[in-house]
Amino acid sequence: MSSLNPEQLEAVVTLDRPLLVLSGAGTGKTKTLTSKIAYISENGYAFPSQILAVTFSNRAAREMKERLFRLTNGADGVWLGTFHSICARMLRRHAELVGISRDFTILDADDQMKAIKQILKESNIDKRMANGVYSKISRWKDKGLTPADRGVDAISIEGRIYKIYQQRIRGYDSVDFGDLLLYMIEIFKKNADVLQEYREKFKYILVDEYQDTNMAQYIWLRMLCPLGRGICCVGDDDQAIYSWRGAEVGNILRFEQDFPNAKIVRLERNYRSTGHILGAAASLISKNAKRLGKTVWTEDDQGEKIVAKHVYNGFEEAKYVAEEVESLRRKGVSYKEIAVLVRAGFQTREFEDRFMAYGLPYKVVGGLKFYDRQEIKDVVAYMRLIHQPNDGLAFERIINVPKRGIGATATARFRELAVEKSISMYQASKEALKIGALRPSLSSALGEFIDFIESVRAKENLRPAEIAKIILDETGYLAALNREQTLEAEGRIENLKELVAGLEDFDDLPTFIEHVGLVSDSTKDSSREEISVMTLHSAKGLEFDAVFLVGWEEGIFPHSLSLREENVEEERRLAYVGLTRARKYAFISYARNRKVYNQWQANSPSRFLSELSKECVSLR
Repeated sequence: MSSLNPEQLEAVVTLDRPLLVLSGAGTGKTKTLTSKIAYISENGYAFPSQILAVTFSNRAAREMKERLFRLTNGADGVWLGTFHSICARMLRRHAELVGISRDFTILDADDQMKAIKQILKESNIDKRMANGVYSKISRWKDKGLTPADRGVDAISIEGRIYKIYQQRIRGYDSVDFGDLLLYMIEIFKKNADVLQEYREKFKYILVDEYQDTNMAQYIWLRMLCPLGRGICCVGDDDQAIYSWRGAEVGNILRFEQDFPNAKIVRLERNYRSTGHILGAAASLISKNAKRLGKTVWTEDDQGEKIVAKHVYNGFEEAKYVAEEVESLRRKGVSYKEIAVLVRAGFQTREFEDRFMAYGLPYKVVGGLKFYDRQEIKDVVAYMRLIHQPNDGLAFERIINVPKRGIGATATARFRELAVEKSISMYQASKEALKIGALRPSLSSALGEFIDFIESVRAKENLRPAEIAKIILDETGYLAALNREQTLEAEGRIENLKELVAGLEDFDDLPTFIEHVGLVSDSTKDSSREEISVMTLHSAKGLEFDAVFLVGWEEGIFPHSLSLREENVEEERRLAYVGLTRARKYAFISYARNRKVYNQWQANSPSRFLSELSKECVSLR
């Protein structure tokens, strides 16, 4: 208790009314939460088994458990875990009330996709809609909606598949992650005795990252604790950045309306960043209208000002970042304490290429390196086969991409023929076509594929960017992604457009293919100390000595989609999250010209730049 600051102590000892702890970035929320659990347990306000602590990730749950055991030995019985793990534990006890056994299986994303694709096939609906259907069903479940609820469009394809999907997996005695909450809400609604049992059981309920709760999680919590007795929610409305995956920032903003007797404690003392970084972040986030309000401060030094650098284009930006990284190394900052934060995944390519050229070790956090992504490897495989038809691995990768009915059986036949005649698989496929060894539909699909490869090979003067465009258009690869209409597909399309833009730097196919090989090879022996390259969303919860915030231009950040949807406040929260990852150094860069999807754009500097406190920023 003596190590807590006054606001943390107030949050820990407040037990008599609903409590919202507004915890700014780097203000010690986990320490406060674990101290509160220990305080309740050690002072006899409740047995550990009467405390429910809900987190958003397994990593956060593990960290809280480790801290609790350092504080007290009596916390072993606390119900501590993610929303899903807690609901799974409850559902195992009451599964028969929703018509499933206690030994139900929890499906992962792959299993869900298989079930959806199976239903689409049976319904004579294009399986390429699977990603869109999966996303829609997931969003409905995030909102707490079953197939019978009004909010579900029952006559749409997604609505019809949702109903069949639920029946199908129930028949498998299985549930998905969304069902864990949905079924417990259903049980609570229909079984007052079960609901009352849990209301009486949990004297104290603590919720981490409350700003990230979706509607289903909110409903579940409100049912458990309708009057707010013993509830303590910890979160930061200024870091609510996940609306795209169902989070409702309104849940934290209306806390006082939900619980009229509520108390709000603000944790504002930051233990991470310098004064200039916090000053800039505070001035930026103050421009948001929908917030409860707080100002994060520090007793530490002001530190160095944030550097805002205006560059000519994206190439110069990557070069500037690489040179500043080398400068930081000379100051003693290790690679692992440096991060480059981008708004969208496609932006990483230029930095990856530049870091490789400078010999700087790096890793892409929360995702694959640019040239390791599925869609990029697919297009590169086409280019490899066009350049060198004997490339058997490239042939096997794309012979049925996108789907053209040439499955594993046919591919195995080509492989056997290649071994038998000592020829490449591509030549074997041509031979199989020539001798009529395939059924008509397969022959037709294979013939079209071979004709495509041969036609591109015949155009000797095509530049790599032109070849990539032809591949994306004429194979139907891009069209298939467009039909999916999901966020994942949009991201993959962005990556492909960035690939085409990057290919403009190469005059011929052999040079590009060698470049990709070198990039892939450079990742194998990289040291453990690596620069972290990641999206702003992936950076939440992390911290580094030095952070590079790149691409601060209108249309890039804030993202053009957010401008169309009038969701600039969430983009500003994302900028706030990015800034507050930095302990000592923060660099912001913006380009006068940028090639986006192979088209030059002259974007204005991001509005967020003008919202930073001028006293905290040094312009270059």
